[in-house]
Amino acid sequence: MKITVIGAGNVGATTAQRIVDKQLANEVVIVDIIEGIPQGKALDMLEATPVEKSDVRVVGTNSYDETAGSDIVVITAGIPRKPGMSRDDLTNTNMAIVKSCTQAAAAKSPKAIIIVVSNPLDVMSYVALKVSGFERSRVIGMAGVLDAARFRTFIATELNVSIEDVNAFVLGGHGDSMVPLPRYSTVAGIPITELMPQATIDRLVKRTRDGGIEIVNHLKTGSAYYAPSSSAVAMVEAIVRDKKRILPCAAWLQGEYGLRDTFVGVPVKLGGKGIEEIVQIKLNAEEQAALNKSADDVKGSIAKLTL
Repeated sequence: MKITVIGAGNVGATTAQRIVDKQLANEVVIVDIIEGIPQGKALDMLEATPVEKSDVRVVGTNSYDETAGSDIVVITAGIPRKPGMSRDDLTNTNMAIVKSCTQAAAAKSPKAIIIVVSNPLDVMSYVALKVSGFERSRVIGMAGVLDAARFRTFIATELNVSIEDVNAFVLGGHGDSMVPLPRYSTVAGIPITELMPQATIDRLVKRTRDGGIEIVNHLKTGSAYYAPSSSAVAMVEAIVRDKKRILPCAAWLQGEYGLRDTFVGVPVKLGGKGIEEIVQIKLNAEEQAALNKSADDVKGSIAKLTL
């Protein structure tokens, strides 16, 4: 198993480190355009492997030659959000970056599964799909896993319960129009709608939607990377171990949920072949309307692209 991580910034480097520590690959390649950064970080990670007892080869490079034959490519490259900046503000700059990275990676690893982490997530997933020419099962956006993790965190904190017993579903685009589903979010199987008043749920839903910018506002000069990298690695592990996990991921829909020709977060079965099934759960009229609106927002952003 060979895994390439494109982008040696905070998200990319932390993603690579978690993959190495979990021994999810025999070789991890870190690619970045800045000379010395991927080489230095890769060497540092490699020197940690004796301590962590992780037999993984780590390579840092500015070239895509070393990525050839990768089974999974994780794209984290792009500029991060700054205070006052929406995900949409990132579109034009990051589109050019993700387009270039995808072209280079796909040429060297035509059988790879691509996981997109770069923002705006849903639009960048579309860019990777179109530029790579891969089938939709092999281009997946990391969104719902992160959004659900944030929702789970806030639920567990609010109720003062173990995070292990909390499950949550967040669908839709990775942005202001995301669709947390309280009805499908549970504590030890009990829907949170039975455990807290609606006003509290509404507050936690809003905080989940604002989860990324809340961290940006604290950091001032950066954005989240611990939770995003953990979320990306959860997807990597599901693929590497062929776990058939049901995870909320950004997928290219072709009729599912009544939606077509758009990337949007939905439950998928994630295994060795990538997306092996799009799981269609029953939504009420309000939830479906929210998902439709979220999908329309993504479609609108995609329509503005000039690939």
